[in-house]
Amino acid sequence: GFQSFQSSCPGLSLAQRWSSAARAFSSKSAEGDIIGIDLGTTNSCVAVMEGKNPKVIENSEGARTTPSIVAMNQKGEILVGIPAKRQAVTNPTNTVFGTKRLIGRRFDDPQTQKEQKIVPYKIVKATNGDAWVEINGKQYSPSQIGAFVLTKMKETAEGYLGRTVSNAVITVPAYFNDAQRQATKDAGKIAGLDVKRIINEPTAAALSYGMNEKEGLIAVFDLGGGTFDVSILEISSGVFEASALPSVSMV
Repeated sequence: GFQSFQSSCPGLSLAQRWSSAARAFSSKSAEGDIIGIDLGTTNSCVAVMEGKNPKVIENSEGARTTPSIVAMNQKGEILVGIPAKRQAVTNPTNTVFGTKRLIGRRFDDPQTQKEQKIVPYKIVKATNGDAWVEINGKQYSPSQIGAFVLTKMKETAEGYLGRTVSNAVITVPAYFNDAQRQATKDAGKIAGLDVKRIINEPTAAALSYGMNEKEGLIAVFDLGGGTFDVSILEISSGVFEASALPSVSMV
């Protein structure tokens, strides 16, 4: 999740901050509602615009945040969020978390090797050399794992709105490279979402505070559940130029 300037969801979440960015083209398009999703390392949440105000939506368990955890139980059923978290202690090898750190990365990447030594589940090398995870003998890409969480966010929004949602804006860290951004879009596609825009997390935060109306340098501190990121935004004539400083993972 994103905890810059104020605490993360619940409250003024990144998904809620996204809503400010969405105002530029409205949360409703000719194709229907557009939801904002914070696909976090530790937790995820979803928001919609109600008039000019953002609304962070509670999930089926009544919480505004959903753990970014996916598991498979003994029956072969996929569990997402709180149900997955509840059985993590008794089913550690088939419960995956923190896959945002793996998305768009190669198996031989130093970050992947670091993760492999820490997590209880298996990280495997896909045929194309990417880092995938193994659950109950089945291999999944980080995009597929992300898609399970995004599907939960999509269903949460649909339950609240009472209609089908197919459009979304998703936030990503400023340091994400093209491969990581594309993998995030792929996750959205797998979840049945047309990702209209990928927005840098610090940009979404700055927009929510009306920083687009100012000029100069702004430091954004993102103290999340799994990483601590610092970004420097240079704003000129409403245009954001983001420079990400080295991230501290495994907070």
